Amino acid sequence: MDVSIIIVNYKTPQLINNCLQSVYTYTKGVTFEVIIVDNNSQDQSREMVCAHFPDVNWIDMGYNAGFSRANNLGMDHAKGRYLMLLNSDTLMVENLLARFVNVLDQQADVAAVGAMQINRDGQVHYDIFDTFGKIRRYFYIIPQHPFFQKLLYKFVPDTVYADPNQVDWLSGACIMTRPSTVAKAGKLDESFFMYGEDVEWGYRLGKQGRLLMLRDAFVVHLEFGSSEEYRQHLVTHINRFKTQAQVSNLLWIRKQYGIGAYLFLILHYMLMVPVVFIWKITVNLRNRDSLLSGLDNQKEFASQVGVFLRFLPETLLNRKGFYKV
Repeated sequence: MDVSIIIVNYKTPQLINNCLQSVYTYTKGVTFEVIIVDNNSQDQSREMVCAHFPDVNWIDMGYNAGFSRANNLGMDHAKGRYLMLLNSDTLMVENLLARFVNVLDQQADVAAVGAMQINRDGQVHYDIFDTFGKIRRYFYIIPQHPFFQKLLYKFVPDTVYADPNQVDWLSGACIMTRPSTVAKAGKLDESFFMYGEDVEWGYRLGKQGRLLMLRDAFVVHLEFGSSEEYRQHLVTHINRFKTQAQVSNLLWIRKQYGIGAYLFLILHYMLMVPVVFIWKITVNLRNRDSLLSGLDNQKEFASQVGVFLRFLPETLLNRKGFYKV
């Protein structure tokens, strides 16, 4: 068998049905199995999916284990020459499995391969962070003025590769690798609940070979497929982080860049709390509004920083755990 496709389910039976239908429609010349790991959906997911695709290997996790632990269990049961992690909210638009298999068959120095993500309308998600530098710069809340942005880029630059397809990491929404590569790099870090785990994994996979994102290969990624609870509803310049995502990202920073980089970010957020309040109060004063009016955005940011600090002791010591908000 060529490929083991691993899909984590959390209350997304219709999305999985759509995803698998697209896989079966577009995949030619490649044999594959489908492993679905269910994170205690407590709904009719199994019945709905297996009614349409009875050959899937359905595994019940028993609790909401998040992304890393569920995918790792799926990898433990995989029989294919290659492992493919695929989100339930993705759709094939071409014979992507065959393209990935061809790359890994012909290029032994490639550790993993992925594709460009697009939306339903075929528009590319240009905000994909394919370098570690892009992600790290996004974490800093600074003015959008070019001077500050150039300064930040100098402080946190991007990795530059000769091959335009080579990247620092690949999204766990659609990635294919070898079992032998995973055996050397290790599986996904199970301290991560959701988000950030694929970035950290990419760092370890990248030590085993090149990571390629095929710029002319595409997969639809609908995003936010699992649940409303992980959406970020109030999106502004200071409140652009999903709380769970940023807790995971801070864990990644600690693991990959050490205590200093982690504490620097935490200190940055702590110092920004009074700054954003003072700025808004100053604006209110200038506009002759009530000094304490319109502070919802600032209060939300302070609340998020409070969550980050709640995880500070465990993250600082890099303790194994389950970093779930």
